[in-house]
Amino acid sequence: MRRNREEVDEVKQEYRFRAIEEFRKNGESQISVSLLCKILKVSRSGYYKWKVASKSTRQKDNELISKIIRSEFHKSGDKAGYRKLTMILKREYGIHCNHKRVRRLMRSMNLRSIIRRKRISCTVVKGNEFEENILNRDFYTEKPNEKWVTDVTFLKYGKSKEYKAYFSAIKDLCGGQIISWVVSKTNDNPLVMKTLHQALDKNPGATPILHSDRGFQYTSKEYAREVAKAGITRSMSRVGRCIDNAPMESFWSHFKDEYYYDKTFATYEDLVAGINDYVTYYNTKRYQWKLNSLTPVEYRNQAA
Repeated sequence: MRRNREEVDEVKQEYRFRAIEEFRKNGESQISVSLLCKILKVSRSGYYKWKVASKSTRQKDNELISKIIRSEFHKSGDKAGYRKLTMILKREYGIHCNHKRVRRLMRSMNLRSIIRRKRISCTVVKGNEFEENILNRDFYTEKPNEKWVTDVTFLKYGKSKEYKAYFSAIKDLCGGQIISWVVSKTNDNPLVMKTLHQALDKNPGATPILHSDRGFQYTSKEYAREVAKAGITRSMSRVGRCIDNAPMESFWSHFKDEYYYDKTFATYEDLVAGINDYVTYYNTKRYQWKLNSLTPVEYRNQAA
């Protein structure tokens, strides 16, 4: 009974020491430690002894994790959220940490990630070779080369961003790897055809559903002929329904918010090199929460 009472008293004393510490941390240093100790009925010497005592393992861990979180957060351009940082801790540092703990530590350091912007534009429909929305927003697949999505986005370069370039890509929905990409100064059929042929060369024998919007390249006779020749099934978004191609819209959003918007590309060559760097990072270094902290390449290879 006496031992239990001593343990309770020790816990109560611990909370009193913490209360004094928090009180002084909050800018109330004008009140002396002696007075605070007297109010809370603890000894001044006991408080200082407690203060210099070794920290708990949990406290030490939190300090280490917080240091890594702050470093990786700023390294990401203040864009990494708690999920991404949780994955980085696990994959890069071997620290298995609950995402709620990471979120709590971020809040304690007042670290808030920049929210991605919404992309509200949709493609103007042109051409004659239309197809139905066969994919029908069923973006899940367990096998590589069953479902691909594709799109083109325009970018700007030059000192005053006075020039335009076009970035075409195909994404495999098994893991989300960008399996082919091409950049061009012109938005035309050759841009899309090069992207298609690159994907087929890298994945011989693939006959996926290939989903796109109704842009003029995808509704051209040339594109329809080449896709049919490869044994690919075409699928197209409905008019004005950008979300029908949500996985590609998501990739564009990540690319622009995580990389493109923060940079100025003086030359076309700089832009192409930057795109290549980002796609390589996205495929091989960007851990994804929904993929159990794997990268798109790791997940796709695992599924193959």
